[in-house]
Amino acid sequence: MNEIQTIQSKIYEIRGQRVMLDFDLAAAYGVETAQLKRQVRRNIERFEGEDFMFEVTPDEIMRCQFGTSSWGGRRYNAFAFTELGVAMLSSVLRSAAAIKVNRDIMRAFVEFRHLASSLPLSNTAADVAQLRKDFEELKLDIEDILHDQNDINESTRMQIDAISTALAELQSKEPRQKPHRRIGFIKDEEK
Repeated sequence: MNEIQTIQSKIYEIRGQRVMLDFDLAAAYGVETAQLKRQVRRNIERFEGEDFMFEVTPDEIMRCQFGTSSWGGRRYNAFAFTELGVAMLSSVLRSAAAIKVNRDIMRAFVEFRHLASSLPLSNTAADVAQLRKDFEELKLDIEDILHDQNDINESTRMQIDAISTALAELQSKEPRQKPHRRIGFIKDEEK
């Protein structure tokens, strides 16, 4: 892999932006991550706004499965630098190596942009028309299903009402009193 491909493998998409993380940048510049972060914090006004830099949450780190500390997790949230943030790093890290690496990083970001712009657009008028047609068909199918469900619900409601009415009628009637036959020996006189 050449240098630009190596750098491209370190570019991630987080929060809808292509970014490089502080520890990858520190390794590329040949400095410790703590030193890079210290320089950024000293010049924080250069990195204001998420279009330059932002802290990556632990959930975002887990999705990308980045490096961990000796105790099994990251001690601090990583900084994610956008293309603008990486360009701003060149004004903070002024060594000759940092300038060379910065050029390569900028080329990698530009190559990503060229790749994205060369992809064919799938949103042609025919595609949009087909999507609308499919959407309308789905909408009609859902309306039919809901209509059938309402019919079933209405039928079920009517049956439940009939059952409730029948139970109410049964409860309101007094039980018929049948004469009980006496148990035991019956004398002829009583017949």
